[in-house]
Amino acid sequence: MNEKIGIIAGGGQFPLLFARAAREEGHQVVIAAHKGESRPDLEEVADRFCWIKLGQLGKIIKFFRNEDVRRTVFLGTITKTRIFYDILPDLRGLSLWNKIDVRQDDAILRAIAGELEKEGIKVVESTLYLKELLFPKGILTRKSPSASQIDDIRFGWRIARRIGEMDIGQCVVVRDRTVLAIEAIEGTDAAIKRGGALGREKAVVVKVKKPGQDFRFDLPAIGTDTIDSMASVKAKVLAVETGHALLFDGKEVKRRADKAGIVVVGIQELPDGDLEF
Repeated sequence: MNEKIGIIAGGGQFPLLFARAAREEGHQVVIAAHKGESRPDLEEVADRFCWIKLGQLGKIIKFFRNEDVRRTVFLGTITKTRIFYDILPDLRGLSLWNKIDVRQDDAILRAIAGELEKEGIKVVESTLYLKELLFPKGILTRKSPSASQIDDIRFGWRIARRIGEMDIGQCVVVRDRTVLAIEAIEGTDAAIKRGGALGREKAVVVKVKKPGQDFRFDLPAIGTDTIDSMASVKAKVLAVETGHALLFDGKEVKRRADKAGIVVVGIQELPDGDLEF
């Protein structure tokens, strides 16, 4: 095998997909998985594996250094509200936590990446072996957006960019050029359900990257749960930034969206700020 690559794993299927792809490339996989978030079957695809609790940065560093890991990735979801009730930092994690002034996603992850790199462990982009998961351009479903829905997409896009600049979230829900919900710590699915309930079957969901998005962590992600959340409130359109978001289970996403009458479209933002559908 070539080299060892570390995975700092959260929830969902992304860590599993990445581990399999890395092994196919001939690499050994060393996984630090979060208790209460990560899938147990991750252990089956790891050459070396350990469980960690949220905030145990020192344990991750010790584990990776003992295994001679020089590159690592952040993969998968962490329930963000756990920082209020279920974080058990070790001394290294607590020291870093107390130094972070703004405890938003990017600030936290950049700080952790900085600590890892001080130890000679480089954090690399999460799509390293899985470029095919990047969200494609164009209309993915049988239905296309109407003129009024396109107006809402353009409006929502501008709002989503603004909240991204402030590192609040990556998703907004709109109707008739009115903001219904903005994603914050509760996550995309909860924002969709909250905004969709207000939109009364005409909600448009827009999800984009943050300005200056760091591909090493926290890319927007779409999967079947997203479509199920939209279907539960009869939201009508999902617009996602192509090439800067992840699409999991693409065929099933399309099938469920078509069944629910939901438009799914990948959009590119041009250099002049216009949107290309």
